[in-house]
Amino acid sequence: MQGRLWSDGHLWLKSLQVYIKMKKKFSKHWKSSKQPRKQRKYSANAPLHIKRKMLSVNLSKELKKKYGKRNIPARKGDTIKILRGKFKKKQGKIIKINTKKSKLEVEGIQVKKQDGSKANVKIQPSNVQIIELNIEDKKRMKNLKIKTEKKETKEVKKENPDKKEETKK
Repeated sequence: MQGRLWSDGHLWLKSLQVYIKMKKKFSKHWKSSKQPRKQRKYSANAPLHIKRKMLSVNLSKELKKKYGKRNIPARKGDTIKILRGKFKKKQGKIIKINTKKSKLEVEGIQVKKQDGSKANVKIQPSNVQIIELNIEDKKRMKNLKIKTEKKETKEVKKENPDKKEETKK
């Protein structure tokens, strides 16, 4: 019976395809899946340079208008507002970013331990919103400005062809 299954090309090929889709280690070629277990596996096994992008944080409405972006990878020194959990509506600066665990530590957000000492609370970036960016990083600000300029030029190009058509009519 087993020999028959393996000799059946279709079944063997199908089992091989399932194996190829999600390997034990991280795969650059894996695109997406509806299955949460595969999504968790992708983020857990991702290398640090990709995990860093997963640490992206929502921008406030003013910053969205200013930079034309929805979210940005968090940096030490950014001022954030907590949107979910026990510390909801509290603000503070990011003290530390743990890329491996995908967590942020915020200034002033602490919990009292059993022995009386205080410990920083680690927060998920999805529960946070950036209110003020850390402007000290020149490379980051330069990239933001370049991207906003590109978007503005695209918008101008889109508007110009409409005006030309109106003048022709």
